Amino acid sequence: MAALKRQLEPREVCTDPAVLSEYSKDKWFASSLPDVVVFPRSTAAVSAVLRFAHRHRVPVTPRGAGHGYVGGCVPLRGGIVLSLEKMNRIKEVNPADFVAVVQAGVNTQKLQETVEKLGLFYPPDPASRKESAIGGNIVSNAGGPRCLKYGVTRDYVLGLEVVLADGAIVRLGGRTHKNKTGFELHRLFVGSEGLLGVVTEATLKLLPLPPFRACLAVGFATMRAAVRSLHAILSAGFLPAALELADQFTLAAAYKRTGSERLRGCRAHLIVELDGQPRSVRSEVRQLKRLLAPQRPLFVETGLGSQECEKVWQIRREFSYALRDTGLTKLNEDIVVPRGRLEDLFDFAARLQRKHHLPVACFGHAGDGNIHTNVMVDYNQPGAKERAAAALDELFRQVLAWGGSITGEHGIGIAKQRWWPLAVSPAVRKLHRTIKQALDPRGILNPGKFV
Repeated sequence: MAALKRQLEPREVCTDPAVLSEYSKDKWFASSLPDVVVFPRSTAAVSAVLRFAHRHRVPVTPRGAGHGYVGGCVPLRGGIVLSLEKMNRIKEVNPADFVAVVQAGVNTQKLQETVEKLGLFYPPDPASRKESAIGGNIVSNAGGPRCLKYGVTRDYVLGLEVVLADGAIVRLGGRTHKNKTGFELHRLFVGSEGLLGVVTEATLKLLPLPPFRACLAVGFATMRAAVRSLHAILSAGFLPAALELADQFTLAAAYKRTGSERLRGCRAHLIVELDGQPRSVRSEVRQLKRLLAPQRPLFVETGLGSQECEKVWQIRREFSYALRDTGLTKLNEDIVVPRGRLEDLFDFAARLQRKHHLPVACFGHAGDGNIHTNVMVDYNQPGAKERAAAALDELFRQVLAWGGSITGEHGIGIAKQRWWPLAVSPAVRKLHRTIKQALDPRGILNPGKFV
């Protein structure tokens, strides 16, 4: 690596064993030590790293903030971890054009707070937004609760600066909200999981910030009542910003963690967020309460305005932590089913739990069918690993049989490689390999992953 060090600033290259260990993993269960971690501070430095790696056939694993859940930035073949965290400048926020130009290492929440001060809105809201980076959001096509109304990260990427595997720098797309000049190549890199190029800068679409928010937190005695309420909301012509649903196991864990009395005995929990003009949002809140009444909710808590909404969402943000508090290992699967299959999914999860003697906790973005289905495992129990594997096999096969997806937000990475051949046809897998070969002929970018 001496030749690489000569091309970069000393502070940009690190071989400290503690740092190598830290950058060997993400939030999943795999790790693999790199030989070096590089912290470029410019696109030119990224280009220099990739020219070197391409020439010498050195593996390069691009890395955002390391908050993925599928091992996507684990450097399986060693080599270079290329961390974009030092490239963290918001270069421009333009209220007239409704765009922001940001480097890949910009923190998602920081961008949101910055544009909101100007009356603008960047809707994508992954649960890890306090920690995640825009570049990581882009290459995983991150989602979040607001996907129902506003879409995912892909829907806000107008243009990208990308460094290709051989070090070439390309600018794709632009800053206009419509652009049909050739192929939409910038979208090729959205969701590419670091396999096709390194995103260094993004031009993002912004919206006007809705002036008012309101939330309803609704408890139910049965999941059926909750799902029927969700369908009633959409059938009545409402398009909430978010519709979040949680099951009995998740709520019991959340009650134990938070002590929130309204969760005691609650078997299903629905959060509905609305946004828009104050008068219309308040009117919709009243209409929704009347719409929900036939399902006999245990409680309906209303939050009006951003501060009260955040209090409602705080319980939702505790769900993952509450499941960890159980002491069980949480296998977090971000499956997606057609919305009409939501009740079937919760019923199927209950059957999996009984069959394999493993708790299954379900919560998430019910408005778009993206439910985080968490198989909870005590690996100290005999046979637990095998039972968990069998449960996941059944889960993914059933989801695919319904026309669903094995991942809605997290990606394939390492964690879902086993089910990749089930999820897409041989012809589609071949197409992935063809694109990978064209853009990365020496196979240096994030090797060992699903393509």
